[in-house]
Amino acid sequence: MIAVAALAVTTLVFSGATASAGTPPQPGSDNSGLDVNETATLWSQDPDECLSNAEYENRFGESRTAMQELGNCTDITFKEPPDTAERWTKHYYESLEGEGSGTATSVYPTHAELTDSVLIADAHATTFAVQPSTRTHLDPNETVHYIAPAGTLRGFVDYRVRLDSDSSIRAHGIDEVRLLRDGDVVETAGGTHTPTFDYSFDRGGSATLTLEADISARVERDRGNETEIITDQVTVSQDLDVEVYDLQASVYHASYPNGDSGIAIYQAQPWHGYTLSADGDAKVRGVWRYYTARDTNWDDLTYATRDQTETVASDALPVYVHAYPSELGPRAEPIRDGPEILEVWGTESPSPKPAIDETVDIEVVSEPYTRSYGLALRHDDIDSDAVAVDGIVRGVSADLVEPNGGAEREIRESNLSVEIVDSNATAVTLQIELRDAETDAPIMLENPFGLPRFSLIGHEFREGYITIGDQRVRTNRQGVATVTVNQPGIYTAEYHPGSWRSHSPAYLGDTATETWHPLATPTGWFTLVVDVIRYAIPFAVALYAAKRIGSFLKMKDSQ
Repeated sequence: MIAVAALAVTTLVFSGATASAGTPPQPGSDNSGLDVNETATLWSQDPDECLSNAEYENRFGESRTAMQELGNCTDITFKEPPDTAERWTKHYYESLEGEGSGTATSVYPTHAELTDSVLIADAHATTFAVQPSTRTHLDPNETVHYIAPAGTLRGFVDYRVRLDSDSSIRAHGIDEVRLLRDGDVVETAGGTHTPTFDYSFDRGGSATLTLEADISARVERDRGNETEIITDQVTVSQDLDVEVYDLQASVYHASYPNGDSGIAIYQAQPWHGYTLSADGDAKVRGVWRYYTARDTNWDDLTYATRDQTETVASDALPVYVHAYPSELGPRAEPIRDGPEILEVWGTESPSPKPAIDETVDIEVVSEPYTRSYGLALRHDDIDSDAVAVDGIVRGVSADLVEPNGGAEREIRESNLSVEIVDSNATAVTLQIELRDAETDAPIMLENPFGLPRFSLIGHEFREGYITIGDQRVRTNRQGVATVTVNQPGIYTAEYHPGSWRSHSPAYLGDTATETWHPLATPTGWFTLVVDVIRYAIPFAVALYAAKRIGSFLKMKDSQ
């Protein structure tokens, strides 16, 4: 069915701010519903002029708030994804209305993918914004656009109709607009220049979203004695590569001998933070921080007619949330009494700083950082029912999965001992023994056959090792290991257990100390005496000879 529209030149109505290309709205001109302080945080991608208060008042004719002053001199970042970008974008999208579009003028952003046909020219379907979403700067070569599994895509569709002097329009319009994911239709809308799709995806992962529109026109052409009817139709589209941010987390629990709780959390995608207690006081914040910036593709709009094109500054500036790895890194809150971060698992990535716009002044990491996918934590007040993993996309929290039915792993004390079992004057053999402090069962760390963990006659190979001096050893099936040292000193053995995530029961580390010196043994004393006598004989002979020569010379003098 062909939509029929009134014959009029395309006009676009923008209510609100008037902006120059690449410049945010001027103070006091915004009616988006954001207050002046919220609006001041939006424009991280604009140059920081850092005007003095006098210069500001002279230029804009009004004073400014402290937040406006800060935003004019630097870029403001956030601890968590803010909602200001979405609120701003929604308002200015609603103020973008195509009225009677499609006859003589087509309006499009400079990055639109234009299509021409027999009757239709400068046709396009362009995505305005997808939200909630976060553009995440992972490294210098990778910026991923994560979108919420359920959100809103807003688009803009326009075109113009080619007309000769002897032609008139019978009908024209946008027949249908569609949203597709990887080629499959998600939702359809009727003929509109500003289609809005509220989507809900049942799976995450990489996706290509396509905004697609069918546009048609029918023109009557006068050929003298006869009338010719020409019909034309085009399909226009634009693809957007995104990552559907369907956050999933695996959670493992453990109990320590003193009553503390242990928890390990894994997630494949970037994460914002953990909440570990019902009152929300025990938290862990990840490496990511946030800023907001406009989509510069919409800085300008082009008005195209048959005879000319004119590009003007756009009043509709979609704003996005951006995530970047900060200098702060993962940390527990509260700092003193909060959870203890035991281990961080992840991959090392180079700093994304070179890929971030030079006008953005933020504390992005300058050195390689760990893009973590898991943390092991210990705290005295972890409420397993209150654990939550928040994502880097606003409003998205992880679905928690507890493998093995959520069974809690037990962590026990270990008992490490070290003693001298053999010695001589130059070396000593130390025997190290590692046992379960509760059951006295030996703890085996050695892997006899180089295989993955296994059970052999009741003995299970465990990850972990023992250090002593500059050596690293592992105990056998009897929980025993021996080392030989030849330097006197104090030797401290330390047990470094494998993670409790992969062992049940698991163990805490332990230390034991032994001191060795040759004089501490009878053999050492005997050797010392022999050495003293051996080294003393030459001196005694020399002393005796010196005395005899002295006596001889004295006798000569007396004569």
